Amino acid sequence: MELQRRQDQYLPEKKGQKRKLEDEIEEDDPDISVPSGDVKQALLSDVGVQVNILNSAFSWSEADRAAAKRATHALAELAKNEEVVNVIVEGGAVPALVKHLQAPPSLESDRGSKPYEHEVEKGCAFALGLLAVKPEHQQLIVDTGALSHLVDLLKRYKSGSISRAVNSVIRRAADAITNLAHENSSIKTRVRIEGGIPPLVELLDFTDTKVQRAAAGALRTLAFKNDENKNQIVECNALPTLILMLRSEDAAIHYEAVGVIGNLVHSSPNIKKEVLLAGALQPVIGLLSSCCSESQREAALLLGQFAATDSDCKVVHIVQRGAVPPLIEMLQSPDVQLREMSAFALGRLAQDAHNQAGIAHNGGIVPLLKLLDSKIGSLQHNAAFALYGLADNEDNVSDFIRVGGVQKLQDGEFIVQATKDCVAKTLKRLEEKIHGRVLSHLLYLMRVGEKAVQRRVALALAHLCSPDDQRNIFIDSNGLELLIGILGSTSLKQQNDGAVALYKLANKALTLSPVDAAPPSPTPQAKLLFINCLTCIKVYLGEQYVNSPTLSDVTFLVEGRRFYAHRICLLASSDAFRAMFDGGYREKDARDIEIPNIRWEVFELMMRFVYTGSIEITVDIAQDLLRAADQYLLEGLKRLCEYTIAQDISLENVSSMYELSEAFNAASLRHTCILFILQQFEKLSARPGHTHLVQRILPEIRIYFAKALTKPNLHNQRP
Repeated sequence: MELQRRQDQYLPEKKGQKRKLEDEIEEDDPDISVPSGDVKQALLSDVGVQVNILNSAFSWSEADRAAAKRATHALAELAKNEEVVNVIVEGGAVPALVKHLQAPPSLESDRGSKPYEHEVEKGCAFALGLLAVKPEHQQLIVDTGALSHLVDLLKRYKSGSISRAVNSVIRRAADAITNLAHENSSIKTRVRIEGGIPPLVELLDFTDTKVQRAAAGALRTLAFKNDENKNQIVECNALPTLILMLRSEDAAIHYEAVGVIGNLVHSSPNIKKEVLLAGALQPVIGLLSSCCSESQREAALLLGQFAATDSDCKVVHIVQRGAVPPLIEMLQSPDVQLREMSAFALGRLAQDAHNQAGIAHNGGIVPLLKLLDSKIGSLQHNAAFALYGLADNEDNVSDFIRVGGVQKLQDGEFIVQATKDCVAKTLKRLEEKIHGRVLSHLLYLMRVGEKAVQRRVALALAHLCSPDDQRNIFIDSNGLELLIGILGSTSLKQQNDGAVALYKLANKALTLSPVDAAPPSPTPQAKLLFINCLTCIKVYLGEQYVNSPTLSDVTFLVEGRRFYAHRICLLASSDAFRAMFDGGYREKDARDIEIPNIRWEVFELMMRFVYTGSIEITVDIAQDLLRAADQYLLEGLKRLCEYTIAQDISLENVSSMYELSEAFNAASLRHTCILFILQQFEKLSARPGHTHLVQRILPEIRIYFAKALTKPNLHNQRP
């Protein structure tokens, strides 16, 4: 539910459509830049002339009507360029135009003669609609009284005379209302108060398709984020006509109709229910295959709303009625908005268990994964949410992994945090399903699938499998060899994928980890401490006997200096000292033994460890001390040295550190180097010698993981 709520944040916002009136604007009109100085004064003068004509020509005389028609036409021509709209308003055109929205008063002499009837009003409505394109002028036009006149114009057809002129004036009035109410909540309410909604609903049944479109466009705008308007539109019985319009062969008609219905149901569960009961579902699904991309987009968005959790619509009905194939086809459209809307609809549908396998079966996984590469945050998120739903079905997991879905999710660069969270939850869902028949199928694919599929499965399982299944997957089923093969490939991308997977696998192998802690020190409470084990007795005499002549029975000569020692302590410390004193070497009976290849500081520190079992080692001396510890077979000291050296591993020195570990058989240090190389693989790949280093560590990686994955899991054993 949390992801569903977050998905609602990415519900594409539906809006009322501002009427651009393109059919009245010639494409070859010259561009007019923002007027200034003399140009502005000339425009103001021209506007003033037309305003004066309108103010003085308000009668039914043929001359006045002809002059008014020319004046409205001139002002409309100027208003087609938004850069001069402000000048027109500043010149006082609004009151003059509003005045001529109504017919002039009739005199006795005017009976039977009404020249240019409807023409002047049409021109005024058109000009005011163009001025209303700028939001700052909407309220002025309304406050001047335009709305009541425009609503009256919508009713002109009721006079009994239907003509092209009547159709045109009605259409221009509806368009003007659309632009006035565009993203202006107070004007939307004023239109309802002025009685504009009932005639607009009636006009949906008008014979002229342009009037139908204009009326639907106005209703679409009025319904957007205005619950009272929505309710009145429904109460006026608009739904049956709108649903019939959805089936129109005229793309412009069904585009406007689906837009109105979309705005009606948006955030309105009760209206959504009425729309579905009225039979909107099937024609909306039909629009997914429309030749009009705008209608496809609106239909996909509407289906997503139908599929929301607050809807009474059975989501499975949407799928059963054929919605999925066209939605998946739309995912691959060059139109980015179509891709976004179809991903949104599929995301909503995929949250229902009945639909998840069907969407995957129809080929939805791959195009949804491709959308994750989008640089548009909302498109990315819609695709990620759909994939989250599909991952909930066990039947989809193998397909998800087989096409490289796990790598896609892990490698994606996601723009918003909500998408990152959604992807993380999707990976978690997949991880929870890697067992039983799903795991069996994946192991089957890893054995018999194409090489690329085998590699994808191995990579995915390294990230998703349970530690309890690691041996089965990577040792018994040869998954480790696949990962090592990927790491050793010639493709840098594959090498990096292999390194990331192996590092993840190493972290899951709980019984074998890098050198992450120093060996424990003995408790130095007693001056003479015996540590018993099955093979030896260790004797720690304590700090006070380090280089002390007291009871000393052997002396070492190091760089010309004497170091006093005690055979009992040395015999218990390592096989090397036991061989020196108990074997056939000349040092056995010697009182003074020369140490030719170790510096005094190193030797003293080594002996301090022999006597106490614990020392502080700095990075500066650690490598020399490691060499000495290896020479005298002091495994505990070696571990301490390896731990210290491991803290200093970097991109610059990891290769030499690995060589050091090989030279002195320092297994823990070697394993730490391997894990560092895997963890920092992408950065190391840009450095010289990278390829040679990778080839060198491959045999050791095989040994490392074979050992790690076959050891008992100590965390699962009872004490």
